Amino acid sequence: MPERAVVLLSGGLDSSTVLGLATRAGLACTALSFRYGQRHTIELERASQIAAHFGASHRVVDINIGAFGGSALTDETMAVPTGGTSAEIIPPTYVPGRNTVFIAIGLSLAEAIGASTLHLGINAVDYSGYPDCRPEYLAAYQRLADLATKAGIEGHGAQLVAPLQHLTKADIVREALAVDVPVNVTWSCYQGGQEPCGECDSCRIRDEAAVAAGHPELATPMGRARLGLTSLS
Repeated sequence: MPERAVVLLSGGLDSSTVLGLATRAGLACTALSFRYGQRHTIELERASQIAAHFGASHRVVDINIGAFGGSALTDETMAVPTGGTSAEIIPPTYVPGRNTVFIAIGLSLAEAIGASTLHLGINAVDYSGYPDCRPEYLAAYQRLADLATKAGIEGHGAQLVAPLQHLTKADIVREALAVDVPVNVTWSCYQGGQEPCGECDSCRIRDEAAVAAGHPELATPMGRARLGLTSLS
């Protein structure tokens, strides 16, 4: 029997790549997604497609932390920024407590089904300044998990796995292609439309990474125009 794993799957490039890596490693994966009040719920449709592509079971949990407000991803009165990112400023797309809540639920599921690992798409290089993507955050959470669960106390608690933590976004694009992620199915845009805007910070980071990785065809149509690549089909 293969080892069981839980993979937090947003439907974006990073988490889809993590699911691909875990599947390639021979793990029996359960993908876990959240409907948390985000404006870009289309990501859940894409997560379902990605999970099916890799043969993973898929659970979606409703937990509306977005009702608290405080983020441009959940409060439509706040504008999603389109002017680029700054390492010194936590952007308004940060969702208060999101990763903390998601990892807690992922650990709960992992313990319930006997999964030995919880896989995360956290990235500390191109992470848009989010405090809950830093290595020290993940290390602290692992210590908490070891203390807070029955499995942890017994010495076999789920280990947090973040294989993309120190990769650049261009490296993640290359890794995604290497593990057969259908990159054009994944969804990174922060806006709530049916097509990626190519202007929000997430689109910008992804588009620039696609070009840097040598795959400009994977950039959004708006991103290709912004980067002067309009001749690509």
